[in-house]
Amino acid sequence: CKPTEINARKRKGNKRPEPEPEPPCRGSGQRRRTAAAFPCAEMEHLELNAVIGFAGSVVDGIILLPDNRSMVFALGSTIVKRDIVDPKNQQFLQGHSDRITCMSLSPSGRYLASGQVTHLGFQADVIVWDMDSLEIVHRLRLHKVRVEAVAFSHNDKWLASIGGEDDNSLVVWNLETGKAVCGSPAANDAVHDVRFARHNEFVIITAGKVNMRVWDFDLANRKVRPTDCNLGKLQRTVNYIYVDENDEYIYAGTATGDILKVNLKTKLFKHIGPKTRIPQGVICIDRTPDGQLLVGSGDGTIAVMDPETLKITRSTKIEGGGVTCIAPHVSKQLFFVSTSLCSTYVVKYDGLQAELRSTCHNTKIHDVVYPVGYSELFATSSKQDIRVWNARSCAELLRIQIPNLECDCITFARDGRAIVSGWSDGKIRAFGPQSGKLLYVINDAHVGGVTAIACANDGEKLISGGFDGSVRVWRITAESRVMLGSMKEHKATVNCIKVRGNDMEFVSASSDGSCIIWDMRRFARNNSLFASTFFKAVLYHPDESQLLTTGTDRKITNWDAYDGSAIRIVDGSTAAEVNTLDISGGGEFFVSGGGDKLVKLWHYDEGQCQAVGIGHSGTVTKVVVSPDQRNVVSVGDEGAILIWNIPERFAST
Repeated sequence: CKPTEINARKRKGNKRPEPEPEPPCRGSGQRRRTAAAFPCAEMEHLELNAVIGFAGSVVDGIILLPDNRSMVFALGSTIVKRDIVDPKNQQFLQGHSDRITCMSLSPSGRYLASGQVTHLGFQADVIVWDMDSLEIVHRLRLHKVRVEAVAFSHNDKWLASIGGEDDNSLVVWNLETGKAVCGSPAANDAVHDVRFARHNEFVIITAGKVNMRVWDFDLANRKVRPTDCNLGKLQRTVNYIYVDENDEYIYAGTATGDILKVNLKTKLFKHIGPKTRIPQGVICIDRTPDGQLLVGSGDGTIAVMDPETLKITRSTKIEGGGVTCIAPHVSKQLFFVSTSLCSTYVVKYDGLQAELRSTCHNTKIHDVVYPVGYSELFATSSKQDIRVWNARSCAELLRIQIPNLECDCITFARDGRAIVSGWSDGKIRAFGPQSGKLLYVINDAHVGGVTAIACANDGEKLISGGFDGSVRVWRITAESRVMLGSMKEHKATVNCIKVRGNDMEFVSASSDGSCIIWDMRRFARNNSLFASTFFKAVLYHPDESQLLTTGTDRKITNWDAYDGSAIRIVDGSTAAEVNTLDISGGGEFFVSGGGDKLVKLWHYDEGQCQAVGIGHSGTVTKVVVSPDQRNVVSVGDEGAILIWNIPERFAST
């Protein structure tokens, strides 16, 4: 029995001969056969072509390395080392179990420290990485729930870390042994930042909500002894600490938009400025080549300030949220800036001229789709926006924004003249793919939001599914949008809709544990598939003899499209639900992704996982195979877009 014979039998009336007494084949014809996914270690790994995304919320989240060719940045629970000139030259540092909250590079450039957040009641790790081998040197585990900040001493001997508000302790670590030397409660209120003095390894500065302390690190007695800075009547929440080159003054950026200047030796307040406060607070501070202060604020303002008078000499404002990172380039001509909404800029010191370098999603991505038969671009949907990307250069070509709404699903019209999208307010909106202009709106398409959408092959019909479980068919013309039929058999959210090639049938997958095959002419049910799962995805094999489904039971199931019987059940994951499926144009392979953060490529007929893509740091929400079958694009919870190369043996077919 061969897989091709099974597909042929289905097209001939589904009559199955009796099984012959020979060893079972590896094809898809063994009824109710269950096959486990192979361990990732034995799998071929999918080659990562490019990554679009970074964590803009991490303060000092982009670090330029001393080799002047590379940068590191956080992306979810992963740290990415990337070539500055060639964005596709990337390496990944994976060891954290949850989102990274802080990063710091040692003065020599040898070590990188990163801290994370975790669940209540659990310990949050600080990981020290060797930047030459990209291996973990130490995993430091003392803080609870969250690591707020980390800092190295000037000689790379010590690491100081601050816990989040559930922990709020200062710990000093020995980098040779990876052991904690000493620790202490950092303050009565939350502490936000920690720094070593630039030339003294035994002086540590911490600051936060109405507190600023200079600590004496007593190595002999293994103690840290605090001295509160005298700020007089001033009460400020400090976001960021900057120590000048000579260890003379501390500059503390506050949430109220001013900077405190404090003498490090006497711990006495000296000056505050500017008089006109910087909007939405000071988030980061660095210095210009001529010794002035370079300040980034919560409203996107970049200001140059005199370190003596704390007056602003010049400033500029960039789009894309608050400035969370300022990374000076070794050329002393420019610096990199990252924002809280995940945009990066290159800014010249001379005139503060800002040029947008890259941009990406800053929240969960719901959907990704290619136009029919065109592999040069793809579109993604997220909270408040739809973005169109160049698949080769990874540049953003178009952004469509609707404030305070969430775009749950998108598709391209068959002729490519419209991007059709479903939104959380229950409306279907169509936009021009080049201009982003709104073409039409279908009001009140579904109650509670539009969660699935598909275009028929004739270019006239549109099928949508909603949060309320209803499935509706629309006729779309230049003049009008008319509802042709409404089917309400699903009892829960419709997650996926796929249309058959001849437009006679379509199938919908729902969280109520059913997939229903609908007749497009009668708007009635032809057949239904049931399983103990929330169906997340469904698709037709290209020859339309079989259906493929997956869901929260972690199974990938092949169904007979004619009688709705299960043909084969494969374990799609051993750890978490499978959220998404897509199949190649020829049907030789399909791709899956889900809560285990892996992208898996499967041989269709054998039902075995052939390759695994490791790179996501959050749940994989959607995968799609490019029409030319050279790439797979996957998107996830952390806002990342990963582009994978399909192995040659599959791409060639």
